Amino acid sequence: MSGQWRVSVDRDRCIGSGLCAGTAPEHFQLVDKKSTPLRELVEPDEAVSDAADCCPVEAILVTDAATGDTVAPG
Repeated sequence: MSGQWRVSVDRDRCIGSGLCAGTAPEHFQLVDKKSTPLRELVEPDEAVSDAADCCPVEAILVTDAATGDTVAPG
C-alpha cells in the first residue's frame, strides 16, 4: 500500500446525511448539502475509511493512490 489514499465523493449519490463530516471532520465538509472531501489525497487514516464505511449510500470511495485498489468501503 502506498503512502497516500485518494478520496472521492459521488455527489449525485450523496444524500447529505453528514455522517462523514461527523466521523472525520478534518477530511470532509458539507457544501451545498453534499459531502466534499477537503483534500483529494490524504495520509492513511482510520477516520477516513470509517467515514466511507458508514456512508448510508456508499457515496465515498477511498482508494490506494498508487495502485487504485479500494480501501473503503469494504
